[in-house]
Order: sequence, then C-alpha cells, then structure tokens
Amino acid sequence: MSELADRLRALPAFPEDMPVLHPENVPEDPDELFLSWLDDAIASGARQPHAMTFQTVLADGTPVGRTLILKDVDENGYHVSTRNTSRKARQLEQNPRAAMTFFWRESGRQVQIIGDVVALGEDVSQADWLTRPTSDGRPNPEWQVYALQPHLVEFTQSRHDRNHTRVGYSREDGRWSHGPVTTPAG
Repeated sequence: MSELADRLRALPAFPEDMPVLHPENVPEDPDELFLSWLDDAIASGARQPHAMTFQTVLADGTPVGRTLILKDVDENGYHVSTRNTSRKARQLEQNPRAAMTFFWRESGRQVQIIGDVVALGEDVSQADWLTRPTSDGRPNPEWQVYALQPHLVEFTQSRHDRNHTRVGYSREDGRWSHGPVTTPAG
C-alpha cells in the first residue's frame, strides 16, 4: 500500500453513535422515510443537509455528477432547479433520467433516488426564481424547476462493522414495494 492509502485508511469514518435502521419497520412510502431522515439531518445542525449529488448522463452514456440543492418534495417528485440552457438541462433533454445521492455523514445515512425527470410549469419555476438571492424581482425565462419522479429508492444506514443496513423501494404500476437490499444499487 502507498502512504496515501495508509493515510486514507486512518481517517475517521462514522460517528460513534449512529441510528439503527430496522427494515421491518419502514413505512410503505419512501418519501415518508426520506423526509424523516432529512428532518433528522436538519435537526442535527448538519451543513446543507439538502445538498446532494445529482447525476445525469452524457449522450454516450457517461455519467456526470454535480452537487445541487433539493428545493422541494411533493406529488411531482424531488425538485431541483437550473437554467434551461445549462449542461445538465441539455443532458436531461437528451435523456430525462437521473439519480440523486444524499449523504449525511453525521448519522452515517445515505439515500439514492433514481427516476425520470420532468420539467415543471412556468409558475413553479418563476416562484423558485423569485426566492433566489440573485433575483432582481423580474421573471427569468431561462429558469427551470425539474422534478425527479423516483422509481427506485435505496436507504443505507451505515454500521461500524461495515455490514450496512439497506432497504430498497421500487415502484411498479404506481405502487411501492420494499425490502432489504443485499447489494448496493447498481
């Protein structure tokens, strides 16, 4: 091993006290569990608990990730925003599928959400634009709010023994099913 590998292995990993995930006690709807975990992250004082890695794909299938802020969760899905002229907007136009990965190191929790992305209406986009610190109060025709409509959601609760607890949700025909996951989401 290299010196770097040794240094990386010696870094602190998870906090001493972490929550426990009991797969048999999770709600039927993954949004309920996600919002509970997000509330816990907010209450912990974690910085930017609404930040996540948002992954799209290039035309050749190469994945691309960047950090974005979650704007809302509602019946439309998980909201993010960007200019409709941005690279990610162009990528979503070519392939309207994406993934979000949230990681809250303070609790050793991670959530991966995979689904289709739709552009929301002008009213939602402009309402979001007008709340931004850079808004001058005028509409911005380039501003777009998108909603990721999940069909797969995986919750991971880390454990010190690295035998992490995972619960996966999948949606078919508008209904969610869930169960323990033995391998990470692919």
